[in-house]
Amino acid sequence: MTKFLRTLLQRSYLALIAIPFKLMPSLAYMAFTGRGSTAQLCSHMVRQGFKRVLIVSDKPLVDLGIVARAVDVLTEEGVVCTIYDGILPDPTFAMVDEGLALQAQHNCDAVLAIGGGSSIDCAKTIVSAATNGRNARKLVGYFKVKQAPLALFVLPTTSGTGSEATIAAVISDQHSHEKCFIADPKMLPKAVALDADLLLGMPAGITAATGMDALTHAIETYISLWGTETSNAYGYASVKMIFEYLPRAYREGSDAVAREQMALAAYYSGMAINDAGVGNVHAIAHQLGRQYGTPHGLANALVMPAVLRFMAVAAQAPLARLGRLIEVAAEGDTDQHAAEKFIDAVADLNRRLGIPEQLDSLREEDIPAIAEAAVKEGAGYPVAILMSKKECQAILNTLLASPQGAAALA
Repeated sequence: MTKFLRTLLQRSYLALIAIPFKLMPSLAYMAFTGRGSTAQLCSHMVRQGFKRVLIVSDKPLVDLGIVARAVDVLTEEGVVCTIYDGILPDPTFAMVDEGLALQAQHNCDAVLAIGGGSSIDCAKTIVSAATNGRNARKLVGYFKVKQAPLALFVLPTTSGTGSEATIAAVISDQHSHEKCFIADPKMLPKAVALDADLLLGMPAGITAATGMDALTHAIETYISLWGTETSNAYGYASVKMIFEYLPRAYREGSDAVAREQMALAAYYSGMAINDAGVGNVHAIAHQLGRQYGTPHGLANALVMPAVLRFMAVAAQAPLARLGRLIEVAAEGDTDQHAAEKFIDAVADLNRRLGIPEQLDSLREEDIPAIAEAAVKEGAGYPVAILMSKKECQAILNTLLASPQGAAALA
């Protein structure tokens, strides 16, 4: 099939699936911000009348006392809390089922997610399945959450996924490791708290990877075919904030101002995804996560410079605007040069944050299959230009920790 025909089919498909997204009502809910907003969110839950809350989190956050900050407030107000701390990176349907069993056993009437994207995505799926047949696998796809979910509230403890603001969740099949998408506006939380106190002291490596995840969302939504005035405003602001505050948060984990600004930036880029979707960076990163267990934010960061160079012509104007926004390009620069300077700035930010240029686990013999899966996934996103399998393989070759990778980077 020629690239022209593939593009024509992709644009027709995108036009069709865009219809329900365009008809969605405005996605708005309550957000508490600032240090100490955890208590505000918990008090809000109490005022809403919830009596039995399932906490969805991970064991490290329980051990660090992060979960207790919310549980203590809720318990003092007479709320019975049940903690499910079995969440691991790339949550599976088995984890969803475990959470559902606890919710049913304790008759929980609301769920509070405390953690990163894995905990939030799992919680979104639990509240949706709880009122829709209790079979999460049947929710895979778009707009399959027919009945209103249980009330969901969110305390993000990383600044990257934006899952606290999106209408989607990603759950993995524990056997095939396939990442399954569930998307429905009913999955949005009732309220969130962006509390910088929960982010202080986050390790530098996690700060870097999650921050670059947020940057990926901001850039991909800004260059998306589905970009709207609203999503572009969110993406534009997020790019500016991340370039300014992510290096600060990386250097000094206790910088409360930088942490708060990064929490807002991740939230903004998550809001942008609801309108504009993601793109080719995610299409490749998801395969690296499935194949090698590469953390999602790190996978996005590794792939992004090469993908943006591949898209530099098709997305030249918006990339040029971003180059001028972060002041690596001057107003007098041509769009081509401004776009190139922005892409170079993304690669430089990776280096400043200690993100490697190659993926040690990537095997050359795996590249054709990874590329084939990434091209298939990317064709379902509102990207300005489709990847061919050969083009995707060339991008992946830049990640090889070998002479081939060095040559591709040259």
